[in-house]
Amino acid sequence: MSVTIYVPCDAAALALGADEVAYAIAGEAVKRGLDIKVVRNGSRGMVWLEPLVEVATSKGRMAYGSVDVSDVASLFDSGLLEGKDHALSLGLTEEIPFLKKQTRLTFARCGLTDPLSLDDYRVHDGLKGLENAIAMQPADIVAQVTESRLRGRGGAGFPTGIKWKTVHDAQGARKYIVCNADEGDSGTFADRMIMEGDPFVLIEGMAIAGIAVGATKGYLYTRSEYPHAIAMMEQAVEIARKAGVLGASVMGSRFAFDMEVRTGAGAYVCGEETALLESLEGKRGLVRAKPPLPAHKGLFGQPTVINNVISLASVPVIMDKGSAYYRDFGMGRSRGTIPLQIAGNVKYGGLFETAFGLTLGEIVDDIGGGTATGRPVKAVQVGGPLGAYFPRALFDTPFDYEAFAAKDGLIGHAGLVVFDDRADMLKQARFAMEFCAIESCGKCTPCRIGSTRGVEVIDRIAEGSEPETQIEILTDLCQTMKFGSLCALGGFAPYPVMSALTHFEEDFRPRPESQTFVQAAE
Repeated sequence: MSVTIYVPCDAAALALGADEVAYAIAGEAVKRGLDIKVVRNGSRGMVWLEPLVEVATSKGRMAYGSVDVSDVASLFDSGLLEGKDHALSLGLTEEIPFLKKQTRLTFARCGLTDPLSLDDYRVHDGLKGLENAIAMQPADIVAQVTESRLRGRGGAGFPTGIKWKTVHDAQGARKYIVCNADEGDSGTFADRMIMEGDPFVLIEGMAIAGIAVGATKGYLYTRSEYPHAIAMMEQAVEIARKAGVLGASVMGSRFAFDMEVRTGAGAYVCGEETALLESLEGKRGLVRAKPPLPAHKGLFGQPTVINNVISLASVPVIMDKGSAYYRDFGMGRSRGTIPLQIAGNVKYGGLFETAFGLTLGEIVDDIGGGTATGRPVKAVQVGGPLGAYFPRALFDTPFDYEAFAAKDGLIGHAGLVVFDDRADMLKQARFAMEFCAIESCGKCTPCRIGSTRGVEVIDRIAEGSEPETQIEILTDLCQTMKFGSLCALGGFAPYPVMSALTHFEEDFRPRPESQTFVQAAE
């Protein structure tokens, strides 16, 4: 009887040797005359345990990690195929504390199924949401998504249902669904994990969106730095098309919807929806002035829904289990679940899907396990390179859109980057301004010029040149960028700068020569 062994094909696992481990397992089985099937699944999101090897047993899937090629022979010797004990044994995968504590809705199948098996997808409740959608009127689909209170998971947190209703009601010769998979924030990888580990859920979500608003064509826009995700999505789209999930008659219904994958050059500003549209149309990625909104005049001048990967991938469970089921998770105006991406100097880095409401301290200390170095946590940047730095004094802040906004922060794409007590926050503030200067599309003056001047001002602070005057100039400059920039790139760059200045003012002051010498020696 054949035994199924799972080895992830996720990019993070590949970077840690998953391919080599998969080949070694297959080779060892041949050498021993054993009948096995190696399935390349997505990642469970526990990056510190990758490559995570799982074996299907009568008790459930047993996990081993992190596995190196040199461990393979001893795993077989110890009874890997029966899920027996070994130094790398982790027990039942679903019982691993990091995984067991999660509420997995959007990522329910990620790491569980073969990403390119539509049959496997169906067995694990795939396509149920789409089946329900094609039996409904488009306006009723929009209403269900609205009632779920799903908000955009790409950073802005705009209600998804309102955006869909605007496009549903808009008049146009043709309508489009655009999936923003241009995941460029540092410390974020949720979009990539879905595309590599459960691509059909994204296809299903886009098809539902198309049916809801009357769009017959969809585009998934991602970045060239994601070759594995691109390859996986292209294969999954072709499989879905051949199976009738996409095409002139979606699952035999009266609705038509097809899609394709488009690759950008990796410009950070193309994560902004109008710059993305410009790039998708074959132009330079420059931000458009609003109005008109993309919902009225978007791709090729037609009404367009633009949603993030996680937003669209969350729609199938809403259409399957109902708006009330999804809305029951979370707090305040932040409903449903959010995939936290925990990275940086942290002990247990990875993806943790949970309902909104955990405090920042619970996420960093309890789930993330504190720093990997064992030193005290100094700051956590939430929301990518343009997110605010939160000190430990704010660790009681609930993970909620409004709660973070009240503390001059933002959730963004829910990426968290942890820093220990050796981090120099003046250097981090400089990085934010330099990043903005490099990535600016150049269309508006506050972003283009302001970020360049910001780097110069911070350099003068570092030199000890009239620090009080320079800090005053920097504060004024940040205000100008925040309220005068055309898009969020220039508008959000002040968040990391001002939060660093507000919460870590000591790093912006002249330092004793002895302290400077010690830091240089380290």
